Amino acid sequence: MTTLDDRLRNRLHAAGIAASDEDLEGIAAKGFLSRLADFARIVAAVPTATLPDYLDAQSLPVPSEVVAVAPLPLDGSVDSLLGVAAQLRAGATTPTALLEAALARITAYDPALNAVQMVLAEQAYEAAQRAETELAAGHDRGWLHGIPLAIKDLLDMAGLPTAAGSLICAGHVATEDATAVARLRDAGAVLVARTRMSEFAYSPGSNNAHYGSTANPFDPTRDTGGSSSGSAAATATGMTYAALGTDTGCSIRIPAAFCGLVGLKPTWGRASLAGAVTLSWSLDHLGPLARTVADAAAMLEVLAGPDLRDGRTLRAAPPYVTGELGAGVRGLRIGMMVSDGSGLPMAGVEQFDAVRQAAEALEAAGATVIAMDMPELDGLRVIGSALLAMEAASFHMPWLQTRLGDYGEFMRQRILSAFAYEADSFVRAQQARAFLRRAISARTADLDLLIGPIHPGPVPERGVPATNGLAIPFNCLGWPALTQPTGFGSDDLPLSVQLVAHPWREATLLRAAYVVEQSLGYVRWEPGSGLIA
Repeated sequence: MTTLDDRLRNRLHAAGIAASDEDLEGIAAKGFLSRLADFARIVAAVPTATLPDYLDAQSLPVPSEVVAVAPLPLDGSVDSLLGVAAQLRAGATTPTALLEAALARITAYDPALNAVQMVLAEQAYEAAQRAETELAAGHDRGWLHGIPLAIKDLLDMAGLPTAAGSLICAGHVATEDATAVARLRDAGAVLVARTRMSEFAYSPGSNNAHYGSTANPFDPTRDTGGSSSGSAAATATGMTYAALGTDTGCSIRIPAAFCGLVGLKPTWGRASLAGAVTLSWSLDHLGPLARTVADAAAMLEVLAGPDLRDGRTLRAAPPYVTGELGAGVRGLRIGMMVSDGSGLPMAGVEQFDAVRQAAEALEAAGATVIAMDMPELDGLRVIGSALLAMEAASFHMPWLQTRLGDYGEFMRQRILSAFAYEADSFVRAQQARAFLRRAISARTADLDLLIGPIHPGPVPERGVPATNGLAIPFNCLGWPALTQPTGFGSDDLPLSVQLVAHPWREATLLRAAYVVEQSLGYVRWEPGSGLIA
């Protein structure tokens, strides 16, 4: 009888991939093949005649209504993006002064954190001086004008290498900006650094065999989460006021959660990924890591909208979310997720306490919160992981055949394990996604939001991958999701909560998060300690 190990070995050989015995042993030891049994269990319950769901625009209907309210005075706290934007316009600081402070923090903190892949001092100075001249002349490009921001190192910047946390792409020099980068430049942002990440973004931790792990600013023995590791650490410590991240299974939300930030994964197709190194075409999302909810909203307004370079975005209308932050949550119905269908506790006591605190803040503001089981999450977790594995393996096939030895061990063994799936697995996974989408859409039809934990337990040790089972279901659905801090746990590290909305409802998501932030405060890092403002 052919074993799973034999099947994997035979398929790798047929694909022209020279995997070693050590890699095959490592794949088994790391438990990568254990997902196959879960996958078989989930798809067995899906009728074979189910129409597959390829997560195109038809899967995510556009909403028919928009809430319009008077805009808030978005001046924020003194160390937030919008706070310093207000200071710029009041003449209390300058773009050059902000940049010099950011560069000084990089010099002071990054040797211990390892958050920065590349400092962009020369071009940042040029951008800061240009912003000063424009603002002085009354040419105001918006809230990001003159603000230091950072870019995850899988987004192209013209004339610079896009390593994507790898050796394979380290020599690739981009010829044009990614769309997200171009939109930040057009908004007048000062791009100060490119940030570290796990190899090809394929880990929920900061582990990287080539460039090292990234320390958590609140405790350098603990991890930042992945894969947008450097973007989180840099934003938390003031090296930048916000940063771009990508999220395929958790990679904005978990780093934000571990570092006391707001991490926003918009609706799939809301923000362009043109010029980004792909991990999974149907699960990749782009969004901001920021210090406050209003900062995240301001970033989204610049990033969102159609892009002819990325067909995934063409149905998406840009949101005007900062004007809705003050609309409140009175009358909203919010489902508090208390089980996920796995038969195991979703999270620990402290993690659920964070959820309850946020839920109580929403109830106090007039929302109705209903505890509910979400059995579809377990299936979405399994199907999302399978789709990620198969799509990533397809994207990486040429390099797996020719440059296998240039991958780090974790990345190499994880992606090789994808070849253990059966020939019909990709279609069966898409059928299961359609089946589960219908079920969860029906379950949540009378709800405006979901709320629950983002990670089942404490922040892992530095370089140890987190668990993304509470995050990846919403990549599989393509729904917008946000994490935000609620305070600190017994280990003095940030605790966070996850909020989820229906497709294209980022405005509802952000206004609920704003209510939570106004009630519970926000987490601030200081050298040697963590403080709630």
